[in-house]
Amino acid sequence: MYARMLSSHLRSSRRSALVLGPRQVGKSTLLSSLGPDLSLNLADPGTFRDYATHPERLQRELDAAPPSVRTVFLDEVQRVPALLDAVQVCLDDRHGRFRFLLSGSSARKLRRGQANLLPGRIHVHHLHPLLAAELGRDFDLERALAHGTLPGIYSERDRSTREADLRSYTDTYLREEIQAEALVRNIGGFARLLDLMAAASGRILNVQALCRDAGLAHETTRRYVDVLEDTLVMFRVPAWSGSGGSNRASLVRHGKFFFFDLGVRNALLRRPLDAPLPDERGILLEHLVACELYRRLGTLWPEAALYHYRTRHGAEVDFVLEVGREVWGIEVKASRRVTRRMLSGLSSLASRSDRVKRRIVVFLGPRRQLLDDVEVLPLEEFLANLPS
Repeated sequence: MYARMLSSHLRSSRRSALVLGPRQVGKSTLLSSLGPDLSLNLADPGTFRDYATHPERLQRELDAAPPSVRTVFLDEVQRVPALLDAVQVCLDDRHGRFRFLLSGSSARKLRRGQANLLPGRIHVHHLHPLLAAELGRDFDLERALAHGTLPGIYSERDRSTREADLRSYTDTYLREEIQAEALVRNIGGFARLLDLMAAASGRILNVQALCRDAGLAHETTRRYVDVLEDTLVMFRVPAWSGSGGSNRASLVRHGKFFFFDLGVRNALLRRPLDAPLPDERGILLEHLVACELYRRLGTLWPEAALYHYRTRHGAEVDFVLEVGREVWGIEVKASRRVTRRMLSGLSSLASRSDRVKRRIVVFLGPRRQLLDDVEVLPLEEFLANLPS
C-alpha cells in the first residue's frame, strides 16, 4: 500500500470528512487505515438494501452504540444520500461524540438525491490516482504515461494484467456505470461522446465540434459533459482571465478538459498500452503535469488555482498557477533541449501582468537551466518541489 498525502491531513484532524474520488483510487483503503470503530459498506447489496429502505436505522444504532464507538465510516455514501441527515443530527445533538468518515464517487448522485452536504460541519477532500511523490522510487515515467497511476493497476507487476485491468475498468465502470446516470438516455451517443472527449483530453473543448461528431444536440452534449465532471472522470482547467482591462478581450475564454487518469484515457482510445505512441508523447506529458497540479488543489495546496493561457493570436502557456498573489507560468516540453523560441508564450503571459513571478519550462533533460530568467526544470525536480 502506498502512503497517501491526504492521510496525514486526515490523521491530524478530528473533524468529520467526506472524501470524493473516482472508483479504485483508494478511498476505502485510506479511510479504513484510520481505524474506524464502525464501518458500513453501502456497495454491499444487503447493507444498501437495509439502509436505503430505513435510513433512520443508522441514528438508532448510533444512539445505542457503546462509548468505544467514536469513528464511523460510511463507504459509498452517495448510494444512500438520506444517511447524511442522520449524520447531521449526530453532529449537532451529540457534538464531539462521533467523527464520521464518508466516501463517495459521484457528487452528482449526492446532489441529485438532494443530499445534505453538511456545510460547516464536515470537511470535503478529493482523492485521486497516485502522485509521483506518493509512488516515490516506484515512479516510472513510461509506465505512468501508458498505464496511468490508479493504485491497483499501477502496482500490478505483470504488464499484460495491467493492460487487461485497464480495459476492464473502462468497459465496466465508464461505459456501464456512468452511462447509467439518470440523464444518460442515449447510450450510443454518450459512448461516442466519451471516446471523443478522451481524444480531446488536454485540448480546448470545442462543444460545437463535439455535437457534430457525436450526433448530439448542444444541450444534450452539455449535460453529458456535466455528467463526466460530476462523476469525477474529467476535470476542467479554465482559461486565465488576466488582470482586467482591455487586454482581456484578446484572451481565449474556453477551458481545457483532462481525463482523471492517463491509463483510462489510453484504454478508452484503444491505444497500444505497451508504450505511448511517439506522436502523443507531448500531449501525454502535458496531461501528466496537469494531473500532478490539479490533484494538489484544495487540501494539499489550498492557496493555488489552476488555469491555462491562450490569446486569440495564438500565444499560449500550458498552465497558469495563481499561488496567493503570485502568478506562475508553466510550459511542458517532451524534449531534452529547450530553446529561446519555445519561450514566446511565457513572454506574452508576463507582458499581461506584473504578478507573474515565475516562468517555468518543464522538460526531460537531466539538469536545471536558466534561460532569459526562465527556470528550465527537469520533470522529476519540478514534481519533487510541488507541495506535499
